[in-house]
Amino acid sequence: MTVSARAELEATLHRLANLLRQGASRDAEELAARARRSFPLSGDLVRLHGIALLQLGRRHEGLSALHRAAELAPDSIEVQCNLANVALEDGRPEAAIERLNAALARQPGHPVVLQVLGVALMVAARHEEARETFTQALRAAPQHPGLRLNLAEAELELGDAARALAHVQEALKLAPRLDAAHALLGHVLQAQGHGAEAAHAWLQAERLAPREPRYAFQAARMLEETGQLAEAAEAYARALQLAPHSGAALSRLACMRRRLADWREQEALTARLRDAVETGQHGIVPFVLPLEPFDRAMQRKAMETFTRTIEQHLAPVRQKLAFAPPRAAPDAPIRLGLISDRLGEHPIGHTVAVLAEALATLGGIELQLFATTPDDGGSIRQRLQRAATLHAIDALPPPQAAERIHAQDIEVLFDLTGYGVHTNADILALRPAPLQVNWLAHPGTAGAPWIDYILADTIVLPPSHRGDYSEKVLRLHRCFVPIAAAAIAPAPTRAACGLPASGPVFACFNATATISPASFGRFMQILREVPDSVLWLRSGPGLANERLRAVASESGIAPERLVFLPTLPHADVLARHALVDLCLDTLPCGARTAAADALSTGCPLLTCAGDTFAGRIAASLLQHAHLPELVADDPDAFVALAVQWGRDRPALATIRTHLASLRAQAPLFDAAGFAADFRRVVQTIGTRHRIGRPPIDLDF
Repeated sequence: MTVSARAELEATLHRLANLLRQGASRDAEELAARARRSFPLSGDLVRLHGIALLQLGRRHEGLSALHRAAELAPDSIEVQCNLANVALEDGRPEAAIERLNAALARQPGHPVVLQVLGVALMVAARHEEARETFTQALRAAPQHPGLRLNLAEAELELGDAARALAHVQEALKLAPRLDAAHALLGHVLQAQGHGAEAAHAWLQAERLAPREPRYAFQAARMLEETGQLAEAAEAYARALQLAPHSGAALSRLACMRRRLADWREQEALTARLRDAVETGQHGIVPFVLPLEPFDRAMQRKAMETFTRTIEQHLAPVRQKLAFAPPRAAPDAPIRLGLISDRLGEHPIGHTVAVLAEALATLGGIELQLFATTPDDGGSIRQRLQRAATLHAIDALPPPQAAERIHAQDIEVLFDLTGYGVHTNADILALRPAPLQVNWLAHPGTAGAPWIDYILADTIVLPPSHRGDYSEKVLRLHRCFVPIAAAAIAPAPTRAACGLPASGPVFACFNATATISPASFGRFMQILREVPDSVLWLRSGPGLANERLRAVASESGIAPERLVFLPTLPHADVLARHALVDLCLDTLPCGARTAAADALSTGCPLLTCAGDTFAGRIAASLLQHAHLPELVADDPDAFVALAVQWGRDRPALATIRTHLASLRAQAPLFDAAGFAADFRRVVQTIGTRHRIGRPPIDLDF
């Protein structure tokens, strides 16, 4: 090749590299195609052409070009790394590892090959090997900040956040304005439980790279976790503006706006969410679904799209762990596990404590509890520790948490968390137990291949709804939620609670997010027709209370007729139900804990059965409390009954007296009976598994 030809080739390669960096793939492909006619034997040129073709989605041609480049330049590290990256994108990490090891055999210790190999090992969940590979690469290139970050990611996956932090700090010394380093610092701080500092790190990454939507999104998540909801909503909005097709940013923004009672653009956000679900967009978070007016089929589709990503991501880890199902002796008790983030001072913690104590007296089951949040030091946690074996797994990364569960030979594992902040999905997707059950977790289908059953009843999940659930259904003849007696403190005075001295008190102690504009409109109609009444609401975050009072004023209701209950210990919330004449439920997402609280204290609750699991829980509680008259036929009947009884307080007193008399006979309040049925469920499905029978729908 002449000197001028070589200069022309070098200039073309330089221009191609710049075009590819700028994202001008089409221009790069056209330039490379023309240049290949002049320089058909240039491996570098053919390689860059292949990259351009791949970026344009012309996969077959792109791969063909890369393989041709490998023939022309068999010792080219760049070609081998490109082909390895294609294998990783295809979900074939082992093929990438094999190719990179071959490249290392030709050029031992090459830091670029080692770095890409480390990434491939991370994808294959071979984290210890990845750590060693990145360490070796760092010896060859000690001033490379990217390698420090790679090593930090490996340490983080292995559960050593302290070492990960040290490597990130070293990377920041080398490159203090590297946005990726600040982003990874956010991940590490989050793993250490430093949410506020993590948010600061993500915001710094966003300042350094303001066009990167991931940084605004992750900052929003940390702001949300630390209770800065208004700031979180703003950050989610920034992320969505940068990435309009992000299902995660869209759904979290919609949920955050509902939590703040900020109904701006609510209809538009709901319409965008509907389109996103229908088109199979990824990232839509499950906990927004019950709040939106989506039918069961749409909820199932959204859940299956969401869990498919988790399933694919964790497949290599699951294959590596390869948990074998436990082999139990025929006469051994079924080994049962319950995993939850609320095994403490929480209504679910109280429910589990009562259940665990009852199961201990029945025998036939060996119960183990797995807590994914720290010990709060309360009395409930102490009761749980006395009633069952309790494992604290809150500090463990998902693979280690799954190993801890599997090590206990758990045969049936109930998930009591779902997909909230402390979701167990990354643990359960690893299949630590052969049978896994959705109960008191996501209020609807889990849509997950790792969930075998859902525990429900005939009201929340009637036979006509069966087709909208991916799990097999365990249907109780009683309510799927047990209500156990709780100690109730003496009621404070109305004045102490900010309530007027007289007049009916309606209450809705559901979370603010469940109060849709339509539900709030019904509440305002009730207040208009019962003029001397007030509405007692749970205090919301941020400016939620002020927003609700403003909407009330626009509806012709004096703002002071809305009274807000501050955050209080659960026992104090229960005590205040004595001052309530009638609790009002919401749609499409109704009460669960709030409904149980009302009925456990003898306070009447009015609901209207919705079309989804989340909208039918209160109806189930009332039906099994023998109070079907408190389930309205439709929203109009709901308003009419509330108005009728608000004008007839003796009628409400009669209902309260009737409710008190039912506590001795209604199955809803029979904690011992529930425990016996629960035990039968566990023994039945556990025995079926032991004898090799697959999960099926079962009625109990």
